[in-house]
Amino acid sequence: MDEALLRGLTPSVLGILVRRGADFAAAEDAVQDALVETIRVWPADQPRDLKGWLVTVAWRKFLDATRADAARRRREDVVDQWPAPGSTPAVDDTLLLYFLCAHPSLTPSSAVALTLRAVGGLTTRQIAHAYLVPETTMAQRISRAKRTVSGVRLDQPGDVATVLRVLYLVFNEGYSGDVDLAAEAIRLTRQLAAAIDHPEVAGLLALMLLHHARRDTRTAPDGSLVPLAEQDRSRWDTTSIAEGVMILQAALARDRLGEFQAQAAIAALHADAPTAEDTDWTQILEWYDELTRLTDSPVVRLNRAVAVGEVDGPRAGLRALAALDDSLPRYAAAAAYLHERDGDLAAAARLYAEAAHKAPNLAERDHLTRQAARLNAGVSRLSLQTVRR
Repeated sequence: MDEALLRGLTPSVLGILVRRGADFAAAEDAVQDALVETIRVWPADQPRDLKGWLVTVAWRKFLDATRADAARRRREDVVDQWPAPGSTPAVDDTLLLYFLCAHPSLTPSSAVALTLRAVGGLTTRQIAHAYLVPETTMAQRISRAKRTVSGVRLDQPGDVATVLRVLYLVFNEGYSGDVDLAAEAIRLTRQLAAAIDHPEVAGLLALMLLHHARRDTRTAPDGSLVPLAEQDRSRWDTTSIAEGVMILQAALARDRLGEFQAQAAIAALHADAPTAEDTDWTQILEWYDELTRLTDSPVVRLNRAVAVGEVDGPRAGLRALAALDDSLPRYAAAAAYLHERDGDLAAAARLYAEAAHKAPNLAERDHLTRQAARLNAGVSRLSLQTVRR
């Protein structure tokens, strides 16, 4: 059985059932039943039209369930619309599923789970393992999401920005369990880019490719984090970088700038620098100015403050940082970095320790703790030298 092939066919088959009038939850169940049938039938007698076979079996499963349901009378018009035998229409309904799974009525976590299940074709077990939660918990989350969107009919274009944010959430989960969510997000975004001509979709795909190109260098063999400036750039995936830059350039040429394109431009400038010292921080700061104009996000302003520190000096960066709320995520880490660059090791060590206490994950906490320890050791050596003099 070609699992990748089945996952690729799943959203299209589901979309056809929904377009024929099946509600989302019942259609998704029918498609899953059809996938189970492939395990029984295909090894011995694989059909020539794989998608057509899946559509036929899934539609029959849906109709069987409809007839058995207490609401049969409300769905008689669906039963009467049994499609005539023949080839499956070449209409791609995947885009409809993206918008349905990213419906505003869903929470971000539910939208991500439903997207991975309905569009990504992952099993509930795989999604649960990726999010490190029990399978029953994930099954309940997906069931609630399916019930929420079951009555939704998309008769107008959906919100592309919402779909992109869901895909970016998937990408940022990275890798855990037996599913590489970063790679899965790239696959789904490629699929979306093929279905819709939108510069921000291209911008998100470029951003993902540029970030993913550095994946193997972000951690040391012992699992510890490696900062961007210390990563082995010879190990970066130049093929992904070249593709990301090409996609980004085509998107920017359309002169419809959005936040994902701006983020991708920053990532491209980092990827283009042969060494950390060669980074074009002046251009990066200009892109952060554009990103601030587009989003007015406090997190963007925090990252911009670090860029100001690289261009105009650490004290200028600290002044830019002082205008922000110190409760922002990673505020203390940014302040620590700028204080260290300014030569105030004691303040930097204290702030690194504070940042470690607030770190969102173990790897980041350990990295920041080591930074604090390194600077504290340096302060101790300086103090001892001063006493000896």
